[in-house]
Amino acid sequence: MNNNDNHLFADAARQVLADHCTPAAVRAIEAGGRAAPQAAALWQQLEASGLPDALIPEEAGGAGLALAQLFGVLEQCGAHALPLPLAETLLARALLAAADAPRPQGSIALARATALADGGLRCALVRGGAVADAVLAQAPQGWHLLPAAGAQATPQALALDAGFTWNAAQVQAAPRLECEADARTLHACVVAAQMSGALMSVFQRTLQFANEREQFGRPIGKFQAIQHQLAVMSEHVFAARMAAQLGLHGNGLAPDRLRVATAKARCSEAALEVAQAAHAIHGAIGFTEEYDLQLFTRRLHAWRQSAGSESFWHDVAGRELLGHGGLTLDVVRRITDVEAL
Repeated sequence: MNNNDNHLFADAARQVLADHCTPAAVRAIEAGGRAAPQAAALWQQLEASGLPDALIPEEAGGAGLALAQLFGVLEQCGAHALPLPLAETLLARALLAAADAPRPQGSIALARATALADGGLRCALVRGGAVADAVLAQAPQGWHLLPAAGAQATPQALALDAGFTWNAAQVQAAPRLECEADARTLHACVVAAQMSGALMSVFQRTLQFANEREQFGRPIGKFQAIQHQLAVMSEHVFAARMAAQLGLHGNGLAPDRLRVATAKARCSEAALEVAQAAHAIHGAIGFTEEYDLQLFTRRLHAWRQSAGSESFWHDVAGRELLGHGGLTLDVVRRITDVEAL
């Protein structure tokens, strides 16, 4: 798989999402969840494009992409506020393929589960759970592929999320696989990449608004205070984008944990600053439900807390630095020097 192939998949994602993941479709799926006709139609288009199987080896029927080659696809997911768990499905199907386990059709969310006294499992929060067909949950005794249908579901603050509880019989009937991957680390690296796409979209929309909105006879983007805010936004957006790209580099489906820590922490920091500046520049209109900006800023705030906030990943990076016997610069070089794919 070469660099041209990477662009082909990113272009395919851009085309599918531009055509079928419109703001109207996003709102319909948020309102109707898994039962919304738009959810089934959008997922059908994603399946037809081959994107959910992009990480599966070619000999197993996939595209054979490496995790780092997936950045363009994930970036487009964030840039279009995709309300379905494509990123998580990519990871889940690759993990299932690596374990030689059956790969079901439909979307799969990722989550961490706790064991219940009666042998059941509980996922307190499943991002995208309300629109997923199944959940690949990492429990203390291994990974379980559990159907969303039939689980005891509890609503969450965001319409697309859900909490799930499965009883012992459901857990025993579900496929189980041994896997050394860490759910939080895997999830964090793909969330960071999606955040970078959403950050760029928020910045571009805000820049366009500043150039079109007039006050005192000229665009507000001509005022120095607004120009300063836009400059700060751009710094956060492009720094986060570079960090998110680094976060996907590793060995196969095992991204480098320190790179993931850098990516997720930087993107989460940027999410707060960029969303705040975007709403300040847009003024009151940016907070309205009818205006598309909130589709992206709400996701940025949710993704900031997903798979560990910046404080969690700062702790991970801090422990790595304290445990390193040499110069801090050596660690920085290690996580930033990557081979081109």
